[in-house]
Amino acid sequence: MSNAIKYEKIGDIAVLTAQNPPVNALGVDVRKGLLAGIQQAEDDGAKAVLIYGDGRTYFAGADIREFGKPMLDPGLPDLCNRIEASPLIVVSSMHGTALGGGLEVALSSHYRIAVPSAKMGLPEVHLGILPGAGGTQRLPRVAGTESALDMITSGRPIKAADALAKGIIDRVTEGEPREIGLAYAQELLDAGAARRAVGDMPAPEAIDFDARYETLLKKGRGQLSPATAMRAVQAACEADSFEAGIKRERELFMELMNSDQRLGMVHAFFSERAVSKLPELKGVTPRALADIGVIGGGTMGAGIATAALLSGLTVTMLEMTDEAAAAAKGRILGNLQGAVKRGKISADLFETLTNQALTLATDYTSLANADLVVEAVFEEMSVKKIVFTQLDEVCKPGAILATNTSYLDVNEIAACTKRPEDVIGLHFFSPAHVMKLLEVVVADKTSIDVVATGFALGKMLNKISVRAGVCDGFIGNRILSTYRACADHMIMDGASPYQIDKALTGFGFAMGPFAVADLAGLDIGWASRKRLAPTRDARERVPSFPDKLCEDGHFGQKTGKGYYVYEAGKRGGTPNPDVPALIEANRAELEITPRDFTDAEITRRYMCAMVNEAAKVVGEGIAQRPLDVDMTLLFGYGFPRYRGGPLKWADIEGLDGILADIMTYAKEDDYFWQPAPLLQQLVAEGRTFDDLNRENS
Repeated sequence: MSNAIKYEKIGDIAVLTAQNPPVNALGVDVRKGLLAGIQQAEDDGAKAVLIYGDGRTYFAGADIREFGKPMLDPGLPDLCNRIEASPLIVVSSMHGTALGGGLEVALSSHYRIAVPSAKMGLPEVHLGILPGAGGTQRLPRVAGTESALDMITSGRPIKAADALAKGIIDRVTEGEPREIGLAYAQELLDAGAARRAVGDMPAPEAIDFDARYETLLKKGRGQLSPATAMRAVQAACEADSFEAGIKRERELFMELMNSDQRLGMVHAFFSERAVSKLPELKGVTPRALADIGVIGGGTMGAGIATAALLSGLTVTMLEMTDEAAAAAKGRILGNLQGAVKRGKISADLFETLTNQALTLATDYTSLANADLVVEAVFEEMSVKKIVFTQLDEVCKPGAILATNTSYLDVNEIAACTKRPEDVIGLHFFSPAHVMKLLEVVVADKTSIDVVATGFALGKMLNKISVRAGVCDGFIGNRILSTYRACADHMIMDGASPYQIDKALTGFGFAMGPFAVADLAGLDIGWASRKRLAPTRDARERVPSFPDKLCEDGHFGQKTGKGYYVYEAGKRGGTPNPDVPALIEANRAELEITPRDFTDAEITRRYMCAMVNEAAKVVGEGIAQRPLDVDMTLLFGYGFPRYRGGPLKWADIEGLDGILADIMTYAKEDDYFWQPAPLLQQLVAEGRTFDDLNRENS
């Protein structure tokens, strides 16, 4: 028997103990051990089998090292069927988490008991697949169709009490999983309980599956796995037999396994875990963080302060006047009250955070003892320099001075201090207490332990932290400025903002670029264009219609009008009727004859611009790996997760075709469409961005 499963016989009960730390993943050795353990229990004359996990959890899921590879025998579906078919009473005792294949093993057992803290779920849709070892067939039989659909299509885990109420488990008991499991198994034997196979239970009730399918596709913005998983649940309700349902589940599972979306989502899964693991930080000790300062209490600064408070840090919020400080506190309190309403924090903790952990101040000397100070003031270099000059005077030695700039040169900011080694960029995304992305911008003289501290802070704040080098816009905003320029060029040549937004939401983006611009504020792009105007190349195509909107005071959602018109109390906006005339005037001024664009052409050009600039960002070392770009766009810019990120999308589409299209576009505009040297190199060598990820992992 595999060492991953320990076998022992206690009276009439065979005990199978998972010993595959840290999470008892269901790798091939565990599967072999369970299969052999069931057989040995039957051969030994046992009357019941107890399955539980040693350490901190039951089976937490599949072995991620096997993802994307052919499954070795025994496969999980065969194992689950064999457990269920055993003539002995099989009991699973659950603690920690029972996720994915772990819950499928439990469902193939005849009885299930759990400790109160246990959680269980079927998160496979987040990997672009569906539960493929009977989960879509067994769960609806014990929990009902609606409860099963909610768990399977959302991938969200539930707590033991909820699982008990849904009928997924039979009992919740305090204690050690081994002891409560043995006691339950013995109780079942003493009562003469019958073996109870889920597969023998009646088929669950059918619902209007076609309507639910369309709803799931729309909600997932084209993600296939939830809607396809629903079809598997439909088979549980409508197939002629349990075996026929299992067969249909397997067919649908293999469809997803062979899909591009599965490739994209598995890439996102691994990249999310790899992005903050930098070789340069190995063995580097971060500086201590307990007290932080935030300068500027607007939406961004208040969000940063909120995130820090929720992470257990003490925060001093600095504003220039008492009135501004009071307004900042109001924003922070509003954010924290939202956390109370969502059940994230208790009312008592709210009082502690607002009355003890948060200090409002109007004098820089209040930051004298801060371990780290992050400024979130107006995006103008002269303003930033004033702030950092004063911080340099008042902050203690070793304090980290961080800028939240979106575009500006962190080296220039650092140079105005006597401690450039302590200066770093921490580019948060608004609202900072909600958005997951944090760009850690490393300047030329930033100390390595300051870099480590930036990543440590990101982990404390539950962020996805990405290392970025210094350039205009770093990783995300630099790429954004390029694909947004591509969208503007298409408008000048004949497309409309609304067609472009529609095409790209059809691709899977949460919002189109012009709706995003309205949300962020059109004045941000306006300021950037004015800042770059003095050094702009004469060949660059820069339309004037966006500036006309700003000159008229229309900055998007915050003013009620931008590319769209926003009415109080209404969700979303409607196209601004003034915009087409501004575009037509701009075209006439430049003597451009508009042409028609298809949605497919819009999407292809937009994505080629994104990939080309991303390849330049990687080639120049601004991003160290392609996966850094992918995670930046996924977590900060609404890129559809099921496509993996722009560079994973490019690999799937084929780099040679993308380069060929860029070369074709360059015949129209050889200034904007300059092929990235790295992209050309990869095509010439027959390599991919994934190859670069592996080489730099």
